[in-house]
Amino acid sequence: MKFGLIAAACLSLALSSVAFAQTTMKISISTAQNSHQGVAIDTFAKEVEKRTGGRYKIQTFYNGSLGGERESIEAVQLGTQELAFSSTGPVPNFVPETKILDVPFLFRDKAHARAVLDGPIGQDLLTKFDAKGFKALAWAENGFRHMTNSKRDVKGPEDLKGLKMRTMENPVHIAAYKGFGIITTPMAFPEVFTALQQGTVDGQENPLPVIISAKFDQVQKHLSLTGHVYSPCIFLMNKASFDKLSAADKQAFLDAAKEGTKANRARVDEDDAKGVADLRAKGMTVIDNVDKARFVAALAPVNAQFEKEFGKANLDKIRDYK
Repeated sequence: MKFGLIAAACLSLALSSVAFAQTTMKISISTAQNSHQGVAIDTFAKEVEKRTGGRYKIQTFYNGSLGGERESIEAVQLGTQELAFSSTGPVPNFVPETKILDVPFLFRDKAHARAVLDGPIGQDLLTKFDAKGFKALAWAENGFRHMTNSKRDVKGPEDLKGLKMRTMENPVHIAAYKGFGIITTPMAFPEVFTALQQGTVDGQENPLPVIISAKFDQVQKHLSLTGHVYSPCIFLMNKASFDKLSAADKQAFLDAAKEGTKANRARVDEDDAKGVADLRAKGMTVIDNVDKARFVAALAPVNAQFEKEFGKANLDKIRDYK
């Protein structure tokens, strides 16, 4: 009887120590749970828990409930939040080397962009985050960005002139869009729907998966498939939090991020495949025969600045990557 009590006490102590050993971390996105970004962090959270035997639990937050992308990245850098999944929009404000990825018309298609990010160029860029207080776990994506507005069809670059457009807080995007004659209005993503609804801005630009999940069809009439910028996303972790992990747990987090990326890219492909028909059915006018060469030509002066800033050889290395 006495032995049984001791054994029960030991078991209880062991179970409580296991429960106590579970570490909870937060990860956030600015978009809805039912989105390509939601799929990314939900998959990541499930994989972390599975790969660490439940010792790490990832709490997921959606719709900018912990702040916009820039605020979330700042929180990760400061260590007040362990993880964030963000587009690269605000990232150059923290890691300037990533600015090159936001140059318009740099990538031929998604396969090209993914190959660059998964290859030596993208993997080298991930290492640039270490010195800034981050561990960059993996590249994922939003997809190619397209223009929407409430005023008119955009068939050529001249149609953009004078439109007041929300842009990400990204210096490369702002410079390029000013080159089109757009009146740029940098704004955190959680504020965009209301700004469009109230007419504070005429339009915005985002990939189809974002346009769909954010329900921009409710406040925007015109969509043009300009595909002007490829928009990566990234899994970011506080560097100190990552460094505290055991070698096995570090690998578990890295592998979980890769699984999150796979799920994310699959959802982007799905949204891209059905998105135009869905948005047309919801009443949007879609211009899908955009002459991209005219948009590229309109940006010639801006691209000359980018070649000076980033180096033509560096841009060509990305453009020509096979």
